[in-house]
Amino acid sequence: MAGVTLKGKENLTPIPSLYLPNRVTSAVLKELELALGGQRAVVYMVEEVLTPEPDVARMLKRRQTLTFNFRKANVKTLREQLLDALRAGQHVVFVPGKPNRTMGCISDVPMPFMMQLAALHISPVPVFVGMYRESLWRTFCTDKTADAIVISVLPKLSPGPLTGERVLEAWLSASADEFADRPLMQASVARLLVEGLRKNAKTELIDGMDGSRLPFYKVLGVAMALAKELKKMNTGRRLGILLPPGKGGVIANYACILAGIVPVNINYTSSESAFESIVRQSGITRFISARTFMSKLPQFPWPKGDAIIHLDKTLKGIGMAKIAAWVAFARMAPMPLVNSRFKLDAYSGDDEAALLFTSGSSGEPKGVALTHRMIVANVTQLLSKVYLEPGHKFLCSLPIFHSFGLTISTMLPALYGFGMVTYPSPLEAKKLNELIEEHEIALVVSTPTFARSMLRRASAGTYKTVKYFVVGAEKLQKAVADEFAEKCNLTVLEGYGLTETAPVCSVNLDDAVSTPEQPYFVPGRRFGSVGPVLPGLAVRLTDPDDDSVRLPLNEQGMIWFKGANVFKGYIGREDLNAEIFRDGWFKTGDLGKLDLNGFLTLGGRRSRFSKVAGEMVPHEVVEDAIESFVEKPEGFTGRAVAVMGVPDAQKGEALVLLSCLHTAHLPQALDEIRAHMVEQGLPRLWCPREIIPVETIPVLPTGKMDLRGCQMLANEALGLQ
Repeated sequence: MAGVTLKGKENLTPIPSLYLPNRVTSAVLKELELALGGQRAVVYMVEEVLTPEPDVARMLKRRQTLTFNFRKANVKTLREQLLDALRAGQHVVFVPGKPNRTMGCISDVPMPFMMQLAALHISPVPVFVGMYRESLWRTFCTDKTADAIVISVLPKLSPGPLTGERVLEAWLSASADEFADRPLMQASVARLLVEGLRKNAKTELIDGMDGSRLPFYKVLGVAMALAKELKKMNTGRRLGILLPPGKGGVIANYACILAGIVPVNINYTSSESAFESIVRQSGITRFISARTFMSKLPQFPWPKGDAIIHLDKTLKGIGMAKIAAWVAFARMAPMPLVNSRFKLDAYSGDDEAALLFTSGSSGEPKGVALTHRMIVANVTQLLSKVYLEPGHKFLCSLPIFHSFGLTISTMLPALYGFGMVTYPSPLEAKKLNELIEEHEIALVVSTPTFARSMLRRASAGTYKTVKYFVVGAEKLQKAVADEFAEKCNLTVLEGYGLTETAPVCSVNLDDAVSTPEQPYFVPGRRFGSVGPVLPGLAVRLTDPDDDSVRLPLNEQGMIWFKGANVFKGYIGREDLNAEIFRDGWFKTGDLGKLDLNGFLTLGGRRSRFSKVAGEMVPHEVVEDAIESFVEKPEGFTGRAVAVMGVPDAQKGEALVLLSCLHTAHLPQALDEIRAHMVEQGLPRLWCPREIIPVETIPVLPTGKMDLRGCQMLANEALGLQ
């Protein structure tokens, strides 16, 4: 039986109050009841159709209850009944039933209930109930597998409107605090990596380039051999890695972590100035790469002399016999011996585990240190919601210098025992589809741009084994999602993440629906949103123009996050850090809002707005309207248009449209676009001033639009500096 801990006793009010928990068990109710003064001091408020768990129902039969039917309830009558109980000196505890829901959801209270509870206009005391397993596997849980249950009684809300939104915000904040306090958040990625690879020794890493297969115990053995060699080379605390997704890139990263070295995965498509900036900021002096890979990128500013450790040459120098010995050690040595050889717990918790640099799509790259805590937190947050089992395979084709490519494609499979099918480029759609079919891959992560290209080359059965096809980095257009569903019977799921959050913040996954037996449900996905916020991540919104003005969750504003997966600041950039952190909260630069089920809907980046005649115009909304209208040639798979803001003498700023589809008759094409936008209900003020023909819309290797490159194209075409 899970142990139950009650926190926040100081928030238990002496005056009878309405208590709103996000979920309950009989043990939770008994603990709360005892703290409130016993059975006689409490009345339980129960929805008669949304029945609770059987053990809770049995307990309530012996307690005083107030039942109501949501579909027939009269809010005024219910309010009077509650007030009568409160005036009689009894606390009222709302008992969430058991709706249809997905794993890892933050609450068992469906949105209609939240709305009705808010309409009572009785200021409640929010209560957050967190259920946890002391394991990497579904750490945040919603069932009886919990090892620990924490009840957090939160401060009573002040009277006023939007009670539901304020309760949700309080629950999310408590969820973040409690998740960050789990003992697992102090773990070492090195130790977890060894344990995961040994536990799932026969699971394979399959290199999609040459078809080679390495069981995890061999991956670990080779990584151990390389780790010892790196230690001899005395490379310093950080080591640059210039390798694509593949067995080499994976082993190099694992070896660094085992050696106590921080891997710095570098964007090998960077400009010379960006590369020099990364080297300067990180202080790295040596790099690991492979000669065959280097030969494919002759234009890259490769470091000279012995600054590069050649992976292929180094492994050959170690020798097959020594590597074989390490493979045997990896498989059979007792953990205490492994620990003594590699000091697995030397770095953990808030120590730096990896260093990444933002893409530099709108400026100089910024260094983001991913700590052990951040990586452990994010993989457990995601796996608390994903229904996969060990042995399911991941497609690992996103660059390792991308946060998703590092945390989710490189680290997570090893920690949990998921098979890895690597490929060095997310651009080769035909090959990726072949790998998905051949190896029966279960999880694919991409961007809408890359996914569109894959769809064009897919057959009806290409994705028959795919349980989750998740896209992010840019907005998923409905036309793309509909085509996937029609052609391949596949639901494409949109998510959202940031390098600074290690990276996943929210994602649409499995769904729950109503049934005749159970009409109430908490959904798991909603198109147009980027999914519900992951457990353990708190959200607040502020006025985009004034950080000090808080906004309710249902009103679009600047998004701030707090949680164990959130970074502590850019390395060496105290000037930026002072702007983006307030009392432990991180300012993302993105705009969005939440509904009462915790679904996050993005409104775009603050930097992707233009102020035209005093009105804020979102570039992405304009792009979506135009993308859905312009005719694309057969086989076209890339981005068609991009909207940029440029100075305008009369209006302050104006929008211009970069287009790789328009080469002639531009005034006529612009008139047609304007007419379409007006038909769609968009203001005339939002229409582009002119079209700028371009060969292609610049895109980063991660699939995101290259904002810097697009702005340069616009400026050059218009003669701007």
